[in-house]
Amino acid sequence: MDPSKISLRPFKLSDADDFLSWASDNRVTQYLRWNTINTREEALKYIQEVAIPHPWRRSICLADRSIGYVSVKPEFGIDRHRAHVGYAVGAEYWGRGIVTMAMKMAIGVVFKEFPYLVRLEALVEEENKGSQRVLEKVGFKREGVLRKYGFNKGEIRNMIMYGFLSTDDIRV
Repeated sequence: MDPSKISLRPFKLSDADDFLSWASDNRVTQYLRWNTINTREEALKYIQEVAIPHPWRRSICLADRSIGYVSVKPEFGIDRHRAHVGYAVGAEYWGRGIVTMAMKMAIGVVFKEFPYLVRLEALVEEENKGSQRVLEKVGFKREGVLRKYGFNKGEIRNMIMYGFLSTDDIRV
């Protein structure tokens, strides 16, 4: 995939149909904390109430069409030095390196936009091997398994903690 065709930008209400095309796929939302979006109205509501007001949620775009997202959510108070990272992309784009490229772009910007951040962290379900590969390709370090840590889709699951420090190098 040509990196020049991938961009990150804030979500817009006009993304609803593109958003729905990937957010309505159970394969895409399987490991996400939010449920599959089933209607255009749900897509509009999610974009307006969740994506747009989010501190840093960007649409992954291919030719300015939304095909996924990257989010970085800084903690508050004494924990504001760290932020949680999340992402997803439409199943038709899996295995093309798009999320890896998008994450590299995001990291390059986020530490500048939030200068108090020292650490990005991602919690990944043990079964989600694709997401683990993305993080490792970007330069995140696997820090350990948190047993029975995350609740998702009705189950308590083991999660793997990955971390990336502001002093770490993004892998080329």
